[in-house]
Amino acid sequence: MDIDNKNENNNKVSFISEVKSFSFETIKIVVISLVVIIGIRAFVMQPFFVSGKSMEPNFFDGDYLIVDEISYRLGEPERGDVIIFHYPYDVREYYIKRVIGLPGEKIKIKDNTIIIYNNENPEGFIIKEGVYLPSDVLTMGDYEKELKNNQYYVLGDNRTASADSRRWGVLEKHYIVGKAWIRAWPVSNFAVFEEINY
Repeated sequence: MDIDNKNENNNKVSFISEVKSFSFETIKIVVISLVVIIGIRAFVMQPFFVSGKSMEPNFFDGDYLIVDEISYRLGEPERGDVIIFHYPYDVREYYIKRVIGLPGEKIKIKDNTIIIYNNENPEGFIIKEGVYLPSDVLTMGDYEKELKNNQYYVLGDNRTASADSRRWGVLEKHYIVGKAWIRAWPVSNFAVFEEINY
């Protein structure tokens, strides 16, 4: 009888020990996973839902994007990048636009044409946007702007329905969150976005 009780007590202790060990391992895995997920979410990438029509025909209302947040900590936005940023006049709002003008450049929009003046092209060159825009898309307006350091000129792809640098001015770099990296939804339009070569 005593031996049976002893074995039963040993089994109970063993079971309790296993449960504690399992619980500790589970908690450890959950904590590590949360640290990794929160770290990735805060410093590497984050989700973004497109709202509105300003980036049609390339991005549509409801598209679910994964935003690369780390590239611009290591480098600079490039012409053609599609970026997500805090709207300068209400930082609670997020906008999505395409980078057209880079720091130190002069941007001129006239007769539905975008001309860029920079050190490499002091006489200016016309941006050819046929890689991502249909030929019938017009960039209306008559604008001229010189960009300082850390300033960017951004436009929506839907040029007739976009509140962009033509309306509210240049974008300072510190407002930029990151660049569109992956369209994850809808699945039928899944895409990984690569650098555009003009």
